[in-house]
Amino acid sequence: MAQVGIFVGTVYGNALLVAEEAEPILQQQGHEVTIFEDPSLSDWQRYSDKVALVVTSTTGQGDFPDSIADLFQAIKDQLGHQPQLRYGVIALGDSSYDHFCGAGKNFDALLQEQGATRIGEVLTVDASEDPEPESVTSPWVETWAESL
Repeated sequence: MAQVGIFVGTVYGNALLVAEEAEPILQQQGHEVTIFEDPSLSDWQRYSDKVALVVTSTTGQGDFPDSIADLFQAIKDQLGHQPQLRYGVIALGDSSYDHFCGAGKNFDALLQEQGATRIGEVLTVDASEDPEPESVTSPWVETWAESL
């Protein structure tokens, strides 16, 4: 089965909760999982030929939470082509803002640009519709895990 790194960008803890809910689902399907709450570029590089799951909320005008902003910038500035990487994205946001799920969408766009292979579609979760995001993310993770 796959080695999965879950890279979390959170402000109020919802993205971390989603990651913590995803971990046992992935493990039940035989995957080895590590959660990175404050991920570094070296953490990311350890999964360059494995599987990354980005779980991030969005702040302000589509910005990244501080806990994952440096990772995104480092990937953008220091890494190039990542053809061996397989990944998924769970983007948390609020549709009442102009840049709904902007951080997750931007992370996906960067990884696509760098030649990584996305597994499944980006999951966008609207806080105004789903105040308990795990009710939406857990079924998605189950399906996503089967695709690994």
